[in-house]
Amino acid sequence: MVTFLTTNHSDQLRSLILSPDSRLHYPLFIDFAELMNDHLQVAQLIFAKPTDYLPKFNYAAVSAQRLIAKDSEGGSTSTIKENVHVRVNILGSPLESPGGIKTIEGERRYECRKCKNVFPVYPELETGNIIRPPLACLSDKSQECEGNKFVLVENSTKFHDYQEIKIQESAQLLGVGSIPRSIRVILQNDLVDIVKAGDDVIITGVLTAKWSSDLKDVRCDLEPILVANHVRQTNKLKSEIDIPDDIVDKFKIFWKKFSGTPLKGRNAILKAICPQIFGLFTVKLAVALTLIGGVQHVDASGTKVRGESHLLLVGDPGTGKSQFLKFAAKLSNRAVITTGLGSTSAGLTVTAVKDSGEWMLEAGALVLADGGLCCIDEFDSMREHDRATIHEAMEQQTISIAKAGLVTTLSTRTIVFGATNPKGQYDPSQPLSVNTTLSGPLLSRFDIVLVLLDTKNPEWDKVVSSHILAEEEPGRVKDAEDLTNYWSLSMLRRYISYVKGKFRPILTKEAERVISGYYQLQRRSGTENAARITVRMLESLIRLAQAHARLMFKNEVTQLDAIAAILCIESSMTTSAIVDSVGNALHSNFTENPDIEYANQEKFILEKLKLVD
Repeated sequence: MVTFLTTNHSDQLRSLILSPDSRLHYPLFIDFAELMNDHLQVAQLIFAKPTDYLPKFNYAAVSAQRLIAKDSEGGSTSTIKENVHVRVNILGSPLESPGGIKTIEGERRYECRKCKNVFPVYPELETGNIIRPPLACLSDKSQECEGNKFVLVENSTKFHDYQEIKIQESAQLLGVGSIPRSIRVILQNDLVDIVKAGDDVIITGVLTAKWSSDLKDVRCDLEPILVANHVRQTNKLKSEIDIPDDIVDKFKIFWKKFSGTPLKGRNAILKAICPQIFGLFTVKLAVALTLIGGVQHVDASGTKVRGESHLLLVGDPGTGKSQFLKFAAKLSNRAVITTGLGSTSAGLTVTAVKDSGEWMLEAGALVLADGGLCCIDEFDSMREHDRATIHEAMEQQTISIAKAGLVTTLSTRTIVFGATNPKGQYDPSQPLSVNTTLSGPLLSRFDIVLVLLDTKNPEWDKVVSSHILAEEEPGRVKDAEDLTNYWSLSMLRRYISYVKGKFRPILTKEAERVISGYYQLQRRSGTENAARITVRMLESLIRLAQAHARLMFKNEVTQLDAIAAILCIESSMTTSAIVDSVGNALHSNFTENPDIEYANQEKFILEKLKLVD
């Protein structure tokens, strides 16, 4: 073991020796695959008897430090660290609840009254860290000692940091209706407090059982626990999909093909979003822009401006809102779906639970969706108090908690995708807050609010019914099949992940001029829905324009992207300041020549904004 450490981990050992504080606990990371290649027998022993051989590895690390210290000239700053722990790095699970940090008695020394030998006794994790006095002398001398009376050595007790956490299975890996299983994990020394609720973690450890030995005449109840040896956060790993070079080449070839008609290429991608639903161009564009999002930045004062967009669909029953929610969840690498009827403020944010006599925090939907997507269906079914709890999570992207003596702040860098029914019959003459019973501050946090009304439209009904009937005829869906094969679900996921990681679009002067002009026009004319026309609308326009540039495979926001963002905002019926005849988002369809149509829209909008040269 010492040879393996000095050969393969000499750099880590040198940094340990040069560390100033010898009282701290230090980790020494080793790769198990490397150990198997060099010392197969040692690796097999660690797997077979981890509780016996991992402590020996810790002693070997101390001996290896002494060898390294002899060879190197560290000077007076070199000290051998006794509290070093070897951490073996071998699918992640989201962390549900981190327990409080405690200090426990980690070692106690006893002296045998007969042979005067001093030996350490360690706590039993299985029985709740109880240190039992020895029954026989543990002398390692050649002649066995039969003494059975011992004296506790004064000032010999050593204390260690201790924490219990609970991890649960990732919801993305489970089938419908499956309840995620959870297991308790024990963290000690340097592993304490390195993870928080909502993190994805990979834990290497020793599986054992824990029971209570204090209850008399009660059957012993065993609880499986994992004694952690190594903990690795995988939040960043989870948020990125491995995209091969040949897939990236496919993206570049696709956009090269549509270089002359870029909007036609964009529409080809949008048609692959929720392909079972006919039309709804505006909704599909809004879903794509929300999932891609803008660029997060920090302004001169140090205030963080979020890059994630939020989307709310307001519509009559049967307009496909829930289908869009479920499809968006499939496109996101990390998604949590919940309904307003079954969600409380604690279920969305964080709840405090009492476990083993101590209070612990359990992460809710918004915290578990950190870095991903949180879909909330039936938004109108939530109580007003519960809706108010997500205000901070949507704008500041944090949740502040003060429950049961636990005061902390958790990250919620999540996209919120909501769906709600209007209150009774939708009245276009009334503001959105009246039609939906949602407060103005909450509505202003949504970048896009789309209204889907199932109004009587004979032409639309005829087109939709023809599409549904054509699905039943195998010979008439060739084009749709070709599209589905090229932009499949996995291809779309990779594309969204690639453009989010690759491009950080910058606004051009033309785009800034259009966005600024539109915002000023909205402020002048926005008497009907003043709750949504705030500075947040300006930030929303910038985010949507950046998202459209990413969708179009570009690294700069042009006038085209700014106008596309304006058309998205205009599609929210109650905020229409330019296009009075936008109509119902439910009846928006894909056009044959989107580039020609865009030229007409651009001319019309620039005239309205008085930006025509």
